[in-house]
Amino acid sequence: MPDRPLLIALIAGVLQGIFEWLPISSEGNITLFLTAVGAGPKAALQFALFLHVGTAISATAYYRDEVGDVLRAPFDLVNGRTSGGLFSDETADFSFVFVATLASGVTGILVYLTLDAVVTELAGGAFVALIGVLLVGTGILLKTADRFDLATRETPDLVDALLVGSLQGIALLPGVSRSGTTASALLFRGHDGPSAFRLSFLLSIPAAAGAGVLVFLDTGIPSVSPTAAAVAIFASATVGYLTIDALMRLVERVAFWGVCIGLGTLAIVGGGALVVTGA
Repeated sequence: MPDRPLLIALIAGVLQGIFEWLPISSEGNITLFLTAVGAGPKAALQFALFLHVGTAISATAYYRDEVGDVLRAPFDLVNGRTSGGLFSDETADFSFVFVATLASGVTGILVYLTLDAVVTELAGGAFVALIGVLLVGTGILLKTADRFDLATRETPDLVDALLVGSLQGIALLPGVSRSGTTASALLFRGHDGPSAFRLSFLLSIPAAAGAGVLVFLDTGIPSVSPTAAAVAIFASATVGYLTIDALMRLVERVAFWGVCIGLGTLAIVGGGALVVTGA
């Protein structure tokens, strides 16, 4: 990590607490920030993924009622207090989160292992440009989703869980927005906007915790002291909890596909310039 590690960790945690709720890539933009202040590409990516632990904590606190319902659902089903199958109205959220998390885990581990090798081989400029390409792709996906009004479904099914879970695993790639990708997929599958974002953020809790644990098991606390890691996690959890409601309202008003494309274009240009100059 660069000089002033506590300050950098604090800023990174604050950015994570804000960016995680937006349909732009939190790890992509935080990785860009960390590389800009002097961190190596691999260390920047690992720390950006590790910060998801903080927003997993804040999402759990914010959605505590929904989390409680999801956790009670399998016990109610076993004890006969609900009717229907795994994707009935009473158990659909639990089944969606459970199946999608399994799909995310399988896909995400494969992506992480591949990404680790790719990032190790990439020079700094090429890595920044790659993030830019992925950000632009996310913006195009969000723009395409905005053109359709496909709201015809009320509860998620097995296809939703497998599709969205797999896409969430792919969203470990820096520059691919987890929330933007999963919410867009749910919109295409016929869920309305509020339902798509609610399911997306319920699913973010095990996914965010899993991303942080995956990095910790692979490398330990990535390239920072325990104090700096604690500062970053506390900042991301606190800011995430304080901003999630306001930012969800903002999502309904701002065209974030344009933000993705704008940031991605700048990253491509900047990364390309680094490659040309040999940086």
